[in-house]
Amino acid sequence: MSDSLDARLRDEIDDQVAEAFDAYLSDRLTEPGPLRASLTAGHSARVVLGTVALGALATALAPPGVAVICWIWGAIAAIDITWLWAARRR
Repeated sequence: MSDSLDARLRDEIDDQVAEAFDAYLSDRLTEPGPLRASLTAGHSARVVLGTVALGALATALAPPGVAVICWIWGAIAAIDITWLWAARRR
């Protein structure tokens, strides 16, 4: 009897947690992030996609060494973050 009560209680708690998590995620998805805000403002994501494509190409052509690749992707991150912040401020 106790085992079936525990199992039902666990199932009920699992269902409540899943419902709360779904509600949280649906609320978060409606909030505009920097990329979504820039896209709805009429700006395209070509800058971000272009820098990632160039970064992949640069990584493939880079000389062996972690430092060079870190510099490449660090510069890409800086460009993308700056572009997203500028697009969000408009």
